Amino acid sequence: MLPGRLETGDDICAECAEITTNLTCDLCGLERERFRGGQCIVCVLDGELTALLKPHDPPDLRLKRLITVLTTVKRPESIYTWLRTNGGASTELLKRLGDRELTLSHEAFDALPQTAAVEHLRSILTHNHMLPAQHDRQIAVFEQWLNDRLDELRPTPAIHSPIERFAKWHHLRRLTTESSETKNMNYATRCAKQEITEAGKFLRWLLDEHGKTSVTMSQIHIDQYLTEGTSTRRHIRNFVRYLGREKTLPSLDVPVRLAKTTPMLTQQQRRGHIKTLLEAVNVSTSIRLAGLLFLLYGIPIGRLSMTTIDQVDVKPNIGITIKFGRNPAPVPDELIPLFLAHLQTREQQGTINTGTHWLFPGVRAGKPRSPNTLVIQLRDRVGINIQGVRNTTIRGLVEEIDPSSLSRMLGYSKQIMAKHATAATIPWSSYVIDKNPHYAHARPEGPEPTPPKTPS
Repeated sequence: MLPGRLETGDDICAECAEITTNLTCDLCGLERERFRGGQCIVCVLDGELTALLKPHDPPDLRLKRLITVLTTVKRPESIYTWLRTNGGASTELLKRLGDRELTLSHEAFDALPQTAAVEHLRSILTHNHMLPAQHDRQIAVFEQWLNDRLDELRPTPAIHSPIERFAKWHHLRRLTTESSETKNMNYATRCAKQEITEAGKFLRWLLDEHGKTSVTMSQIHIDQYLTEGTSTRRHIRNFVRYLGREKTLPSLDVPVRLAKTTPMLTQQQRRGHIKTLLEAVNVSTSIRLAGLLFLLYGIPIGRLSMTTIDQVDVKPNIGITIKFGRNPAPVPDELIPLFLAHLQTREQQGTINTGTHWLFPGVRAGKPRSPNTLVIQLRDRVGINIQGVRNTTIRGLVEEIDPSSLSRMLGYSKQIMAKHATAATIPWSSYVIDKNPHYAHARPEGPEPTPPKTPS
């Protein structure tokens, strides 16, 4: 502990600084700042958690380990605050564990109201191996929601039957075959819920207004439904196409809704955002880095939040690459100091989310940062137009790199990249062979391509 400071700014010990205040914990005897009653924060926490969890009455090594996990974080003050937030909901859960009213099992947690406090504690227990791992927790929540939804529809078989097939054979089967390590399952399950809900609303309207079902409806009913309501009604498209694959209604479809406008920024505005984030010392390192990666590569925020440190390759004296697709993307030299600083002090590592492999750790143990958090910070605090930046960034990249190579580097589909290249009026004949391994095989004619540049 170095509570003193010299005029040069160097930290020194209490004795050298001639500090007479007692900075030793009365309970553990270690030199720490006193937090309450002459005790340090670790001892205060240990006492409170032991009283709540009662790990020795009867003996439970898992509860004893939970106390150790909570008291040995780098910032134990965060645990002290957590116990007192949300009206003490977390404290009440720990007390129920200590009273042995709540068992350490996923089944017991599933029976509780699914609040933030419940899911946060479940994440802590799972991440620290006190509960079995649930690699697809979002799917478990989705299945519970689906069962409740189907129970509501059961009195109307004409609605229940097609919705059950669509939900289980289209959405649930797709979700269970995808990995939560590479896909934002929160976003995927929310999209599935919306499509199932909208499909149910459509069938209810069809039955009440026309006395028709999913088997007897026609294209005119779909067209009428779409023109009479809000744009969210177009989320029935996958449901109608699923019915077509069932050969129930092979000739029906929902037209794709084309955007009336394409939000765009000028490259000067984009460079202005890059400069702002490079210099914004009042913004957290993780938000700055995430924003810069978004501005340079146009990676969707949802996918950016799922990036792991395994995708980052740091080569001393050479540089940093990050792998969004099949081929690694080079990180500009101007970003390297910020990137290295973030890797050394990834935020949330001072709290309970330790030992995680996410590049941007979240608040909950073992979880990445929420895409919504990144969007809100970049949009509201930095003033970034998310859709405009993404379109402008990709448009600029396709002017330098051919769509096929760019899709391999950024993980986009070739079709999406080709559309942007067409919009940018970049003909294929303008691309020439390039031996640069980062860009695979082709680039437009002109100067040698370089990694995305940041302003000086």
